[in-house]
Amino acid sequence: MMTELGRPRDKRIDSAVLCATVDLLATTGYADLSVDAIARRAGTSKPAIYRRWPGKAHLVHEAVFPISDATALPETGSLAGDMREMVRRTAEVLTTPAARAALPGLVGEMAADLTLHSALLERFGDILSRGLSDRLADAVTRGEVRPDITAAELVEVVAGITFLALLTRGDALDEAWVDRTAAFITRGIRA
Repeated sequence: MMTELGRPRDKRIDSAVLCATVDLLATTGYADLSVDAIARRAGTSKPAIYRRWPGKAHLVHEAVFPISDATALPETGSLAGDMREMVRRTAEVLTTPAARAALPGLVGEMAADLTLHSALLERFGDILSRGLSDRLADAVTRGEVRPDITAAELVEVVAGITFLALLTRGDALDEAWVDRTAAFITRGIRA
């Protein structure tokens, strides 16, 4: 058992910092977003922020891509339904004003620091490695999915196609796009 020394962290500060980050992203964009401005908006200090997040990219990633019910793996009862829901949720998250403001800067930082991408995705480790991997293994056993499909590859496909569509189509990621994209991915992974 690990015992934390000192007083426990105030969750209200975490929440205020995450909200301030999302609010400021919409007005300043990623490049002009500063930890100092976030601290002022949240009513806290830069050291308090850096005790919680190692840097701006980590903070922005957590603020823009929170782990919530929307992050949980869908269970619609069918492979096609699950894929459709994964694509829909991904599009929903990537088209928020905060995500649209953050993504160019986050992508740039990840390209410059190859370890950053892994560190940021670690937050979703349980969902991807256990949850999606187990779900794919079950689908392979039922004969629905090819055995060479991995959770990491599937996430790359869903996020990648959605991100590129966002860049090329703007706000045109409607339900018809979600349906076509999910069907395309589902056909590609079927056994």
